[in-house]
Amino acid sequence: MAGPMDGVRVVELGVWIAGPAAAGVLADWGADVVKIEPLTGDPARTFAQMMGGDMANNPVFELDNRSKRSIALDLSTDAGRVVAAELIAGADVFVTNVRAPALARAGIDHTTMLARHPRLVYGHITGYGLEGPDADRAAFDIAAFWARSGIAHLLTPPGGTLPFQRGGMGDQSTGVQFAGALSAALFARERSGQGQLVSSSLLRQGVYTIGFDLNTMLGWGQHPAIGNRLTMANASINNYTTGDDRRFWIVGLEADRHWPPLIRSVGHPEWATDERFVTAPDRARNAVALIALLDEVFATQTLDQWAEVFSHEPDMFWAPVNTPEDILNDPQLRHAGGLVEVPDPYGTTTMIASPADFYGTPWAPRWIAPGLGEHTAEILRELGRSDAQINEMVATGAAGLAPTQ
Repeated sequence: MAGPMDGVRVVELGVWIAGPAAAGVLADWGADVVKIEPLTGDPARTFAQMMGGDMANNPVFELDNRSKRSIALDLSTDAGRVVAAELIAGADVFVTNVRAPALARAGIDHTTMLARHPRLVYGHITGYGLEGPDADRAAFDIAAFWARSGIAHLLTPPGGTLPFQRGGMGDQSTGVQFAGALSAALFARERSGQGQLVSSSLLRQGVYTIGFDLNTMLGWGQHPAIGNRLTMANASINNYTTGDDRRFWIVGLEADRHWPPLIRSVGHPEWATDERFVTAPDRARNAVALIALLDEVFATQTLDQWAEVFSHEPDMFWAPVNTPEDILNDPQLRHAGGLVEVPDPYGTTTMIASPADFYGTPWAPRWIAPGLGEHTAEILRELGRSDAQINEMVATGAAGLAPTQ
């Protein structure tokens, strides 16, 4: 089966990651996604040069653009705008993260499109929202999701250096939640017959990501503390280092429940009656000393040895701090469906899967990301253009074909 979105037609006008990620998840789920690109291509295609020099493949672009079809159009031309409008008219969903003024110049803003096509689900991802003084402000996820939302601050120890966000973190999370939002709008359309505007922003996603902290401030007026492993009040939820210099987290959130298995695991059951550690408040008052003792104990064995010890305590919740190499070689990742084989001209390419599975309508990637304009002629023919008309659009610069076309 082709996935739960089989038969859904999606048009994407996306750049870099957030918009293409949302459409990419829908493509994974079986939707027919037509990706409109400028003649120079989605700028995310330049990741290959930015990161790998003259590498033949482009893993970052592949992640969000597999199973799509690409049409190259110049939306500054009348012919290009006409084709884009026709594609959107025939779509169930339009997804974009282009700024609103550019969409208005092309005549494909949400007001225009929804007035013409009331069944359309029009999805618009922005940096800062559709209204307000910064509605049209440029934003990458490092700016809107990471910095302005407060995430970077909350991950910076007092007096420490600001941490760098990993590539695309905010874009990818915004994309996957937006795919869910678009799906909800399609479900609503099945009931009402009406499409609608669906919007999200990198700022909103960032704020929701740290909603635990921000809602605490709203509800209690408390500024959440920034964690310091040397002074954690609950030593049962902290990170430690083993004798082979591997790090791991124990996650005993329930202080009283998770304290007994911890002290049994480290071979100090007598700490249960040690006056410094009898109750959770006692352990909080003596956290520095307790964490120092645990550091000494955990340094006496390797991570594999501690894993064996922990396996005998069902209430000992923990996880290793994996490197990228560790997680890609973790067999549980495949069992969890985290890797997927994507068909390519030579067989398959192993890639990261989008994070949801459907057991009644399972999805599978259909092909790798398209070349720029790879499907231009095919899509134009579907719109009723003759070969002569296609050639004219190419000759006048309104459309572009892949080099092999």
